[in-house]
Amino acid sequence: MRKLILGLSALCLVAFTSCKEDATKKIDETNVAKAAERDAVASKFPVLTFDKKEHDFGEIESKTPVETVFKYKNTGDAPLVITDIKSTCGCTVPKDWSRAPLAPGEEGQFSVKFNGSGSNKVSKTINITANTENGRESVKITAFVKPDPNKAQPAQS
Repeated sequence: MRKLILGLSALCLVAFTSCKEDATKKIDETNVAKAAERDAVASKFPVLTFDKKEHDFGEIESKTPVETVFKYKNTGDAPLVITDIKSTCGCTVPKDWSRAPLAPGEEGQFSVKFNGSGSNKVSKTINITANTENGRESVKITAFVKPDPNKAQPAQS
C-alpha cells in the first residue's frame, strides 16, 4: 500500500510540474506598453486657475441683488471637467458654467449672483467640484450689507 501511495504521489508531482509553462513567455509586450502609457496619463491632472479667488462687492443696500463673474483657465495637463458648483447658502447662486470638458489652456467662466441678504460684513464660499487633483476648489464673495433704509428702526428711549 505504501508503494502504491508513493508511486501515485510521484506520478502527480511529475504531472503537475511538467505542465507549467514559463510565465514570461505569456506576457504580451503591447499590453505592457499600453499599461505604461495609461499609468503615465493617470498621473496628469487638470489645474483650475482663477483670475481672482475672491470678489468684494463693497457696500450694498440690503436686499439689493449683485452679480460677478469668475473666469478660470485649465493650466494642467489633462481635460478639466467641472461637475458641480454650489454655494454655502441659498442667497448665493452660481450659474452659467460649461459642463463640457475644457482642454489644457482653454478658458471658461461662471457667474455668481448674491441677493443682498444679511447684515454688516457677509462672506460666502462657492465650492467647485471638478476632476482636479484635490477634487474641490473654492472662491469667495464678500460684501458689507447696509441696513434697509425703508425698514422701521426700533424706537429708542
